[in-house]
Amino acid sequence: QLQLVESGGGLVQPGGSLRLSCAASGFTNNAIGWFRQAPGKEREGVAYISPFGGYINYADSGQGRYTISRDNAKYTVYLQMNELSTEDTGVYFCAVHKGRPGSCVASDYKVWGQGTQVTVSS
Repeated sequence: QLQLVESGGGLVQPGGSLRLSCAASGFTNNAIGWFRQAPGKEREGVAYISPFGGYINYADSGQGRYTISRDNAKYTVYLQMNELSTEDTGVYFCAVHKGRPGSCVASDYKVWGQGTQVTVSS
């Protein structure tokens, strides 16, 4: 059974950093995406990584300050977030990609994790 579990969220001050993890079980070598959902807003794509990490794509929301990576030996995909601001607050999800390569659109994904809360506040 396919399953994703996110971790690494928490409370951080503006300007700080966090590294989120997405641990996979039940499958290997799938493309994975990260998404976030701010309070009162729709879920939006952040970044995409291909099965072996050779193709990475960032949505506008993830451009510049976020870095997606993966360690297939640990079945884990990471999202390093730097220079965080209050606008980065939300629940962060990872999901298994099933559609167009490189897509950061939610409809191109299946098997979502439960999410991890990121709160940026002073």
